[in-house]
Amino acid sequence: MTACAIESPSVGTDVRSPERGCVLTADGAYAARLTRDGDSWFPERWTLDGPEPYAVPLPGNQPEEPGTELQPLGDGRVLIHRRAGVRHLFALLYPTGPGTGELPLGAMECAGPGVRLDLLPPAPGGARAYAVTVGSRSSSVWQVAGGSAGPERLVEVPGRCSGGVWLDRTGRLLALDRELEGRVKTVVVDLERGEVTPLLQITPGSDDRLLMADPDSGLLLISSDAPSPGRERLGWGVLGSTLPVRFPTSLRLPECAAVPFAIQPGQVLEPENCAVALRIEGPVGTWVGIWRPAERRVRHLAAPKGWLTGSGLWTPEGVLRLPYATRETPCGVAELRAPAGEPRTRAAGADPAGPRMRPGGADPAAATAVGAPVAEIAGAADAGSAEPAAPRPVPLAQAPLGRLVTN
Repeated sequence: MTACAIESPSVGTDVRSPERGCVLTADGAYAARLTRDGDSWFPERWTLDGPEPYAVPLPGNQPEEPGTELQPLGDGRVLIHRRAGVRHLFALLYPTGPGTGELPLGAMECAGPGVRLDLLPPAPGGARAYAVTVGSRSSSVWQVAGGSAGPERLVEVPGRCSGGVWLDRTGRLLALDRELEGRVKTVVVDLERGEVTPLLQITPGSDDRLLMADPDSGLLLISSDAPSPGRERLGWGVLGSTLPVRFPTSLRLPECAAVPFAIQPGQVLEPENCAVALRIEGPVGTWVGIWRPAERRVRHLAAPKGWLTGSGLWTPEGVLRLPYATRETPCGVAELRAPAGEPRTRAAGADPAGPRMRPGGADPAAATAVGAPVAEIAGAADAGSAEPAAPRPVPLAQAPLGRLVTN
């Protein structure tokens, strides 16, 4: 068990660089980030759902440490996670005219070699916030905001967990990448029932991680070394489909690293047509890629100057909103419209019913991906064929590997 003790609220850092960007609520209404005033760091909240974005500074009585974590809530308050040795302190920040109000939420002590605590991605609804503590043998999911009595431990998970992807719109089903017995596999944590169930296992010896999920379409973005042992590759699947995980060659970008950061919502029953935004880093810098499972290529677009790298959100209409800050525009949002997709191809046997999930947890019949054409790199198209549909839905815990096309 992770050695963590809770302290009652009183009046009163996996360290992330503030340069990485900002954190957005699940609906994109608010964002929060650390920003610099000379050599000092202070929190800032952005309001993004009005006619014009604007920023509200939330400085405290003293500068913040660069490893301080922030997370906006749906009501406009900002959760702050500070570290003081083995102690982790939580509070809510809010503007009070010329100053900053602060509501303490309590503290935790996490002691022991290698023990860490990280905030999980913003939960749907924006009323609650969660964190995960990771020890040498087990991890625990905590509710750190939105409760009635300070931090509350909800579920203990054997193994060391990382990541964090929400699978539904209620904030009940959380996917975590669990390292156990030397391998990484994704599990689903039902925060209401306290249950932990397998979600993703492509081969027994592969490291399989869930990077992103869209609850509307069921589209999943996956990282695995199953197709290329020892080398991570991006793939995709669909929760509720009977077809295998796919690893298109279009997502293999030579000398570049591609990380998905946003999936277009609202594409119910059309996972192949969801636009996915990628942060691409290469020898010439960082830019934005747009990819759809049904297409044969990644479309490359320049990032706006001052982009808070890796931050962004799709609208259901296919507009990618990217927050940026420059000297001339300290709070701005650039909008990129996804180019029109190519005609889609649905493989025989693809499940038109789309994603399925039981109210009680991850559907044991949940599986992987719709077969779209395997894609192209640098303009060279590859022809692909999907694996035949399984006679019954295959659990993602036993997810098969789609046949790769490398010609």
